[in-house]
Amino acid sequence: MSNVEADPAELACGGDPVAPGKVEILEARSVPLGGPRAMPVRRTLPQRQRSLIGAWCFADHYGPDDTSVSGGMSVGPHPHTGLQTVSWLFTGEIEHRDSLGSHAMVRPGELNLMTGGHGICHEEVSTPETTTLHGVQLWVALPDEHRHTARDFQHYVPPAAELGGATARVFLGSLAGETSPVKTFTPLLGAEIVLDPGARISLDADPSFEHGVLLDTGEFAFAGTPLRQAQLGYLGIGATTLDLHNPGPGPARAIVLGGPPFGEEILMWWNFVGRSHDEIAEYRAAWEANSDQFGAIEPYPGGPARLPAPPLPAVRIKPRRNPS
Repeated sequence: MSNVEADPAELACGGDPVAPGKVEILEARSVPLGGPRAMPVRRTLPQRQRSLIGAWCFADHYGPDDTSVSGGMSVGPHPHTGLQTVSWLFTGEIEHRDSLGSHAMVRPGELNLMTGGHGICHEEVSTPETTTLHGVQLWVALPDEHRHTARDFQHYVPPAAELGGATARVFLGSLAGETSPVKTFTPLLGAEIVLDPGARISLDADPSFEHGVLLDTGEFAFAGTPLRQAQLGYLGIGATTLDLHNPGPGPARAIVLGGPPFGEEILMWWNFVGRSHDEIAEYRAAWEANSDQFGAIEPYPGGPARLPAPPLPAVRIKPRRNPS
């Protein structure tokens, strides 16, 4: 997915440390995805309060979206560097094409992971049959030693693991006895959890990981802290269990993210992850010059046009940092 903001935010991130064992609540901000009939998304990462959870550096949550009103997702060819994109749907269908030659459908319960590395471009359009679009789009920052890796695309359908009052689909990493075979460049956790009404579960956790729980629907408590829809609860390193509870009368669904603290300063601007302002400026110039760095892709006939890069900010872009 592209960050299609015309004036992408440049943030110098900081904040106070979170007490060990305490869940920090990250509120979402609404961002329009596209033109005049823009599909709104709720963005919880990055923000001033916190930029990353492990290597997870970007989180958009959207829907249920009536595509007859919003027009659905219609994002033309756009570039990425230094990251992996993770697409996960609850409802609907998206068609994906990229400059690696991949042509795939994003469907509920199926992971599509694209590695940008040195450079890639892709496009995403919700299919005509889709009447409701609902899901998450996530980015993973690549560590310095791998951020110029070659383009790649992986597709995986995780099994539904029944946990006694809950169902888990582990699309990255390991949780609840399930392990995804999908390659990542740092240890990561990504899973969809659905809790039955009144269910309470405790899952073994890696204490070297920090964790986030993004609530999609229903009522949910993470480590005893209630979450509202689209809130992201953050729990720092040291936790040996993830305690999840649904106190409500209906099912509750959330996305669980995790990984060890990233430990590197990164710069994020538009669709690029880099390490310096000059590097970001070079990526922008290369995209505007139709450089082979990103490869090429034909836009959909009659579909969205190639996205031009926004102007760079008037000040030098600063690294995104987490609290201590």
